[in-house]
Amino acid sequence: MRSEVSVTFKDHPPVRLDLNEVQPMPHDVARGWLDEEFTRMGCEPLRPTGKLLIADKVLVVAQAAGPARFADARWAQEFARAASAALAKPLVHIDVATLSISY
Repeated sequence: MRSEVSVTFKDHPPVRLDLNEVQPMPHDVARGWLDEEFTRMGCEPLRPTGKLLIADKVLVVAQAAGPARFADARWAQEFARAASAALAKPLVHIDVATLSISY
């Protein structure tokens, strides 16, 4: 089964991260990795209620990272592994400009 995470930023080519030959990240480890990055980058919840869904966390971490952080292949690969595992989906497309995720 094909496994890929793609991230699209406005005015930048999409970042495609192939996970076919990569060891999957355990779900709890993925959530922990995203939590750490969310805190380290000083991210804020998307919703005014403060409720933070895992999909929201994936979106805001991608947004805070920006195209420059995704240029770091090692970090980008870890993000892709974490996003795929946390969302429990093999194919994930993150559109940062519209703050949306599709599967």
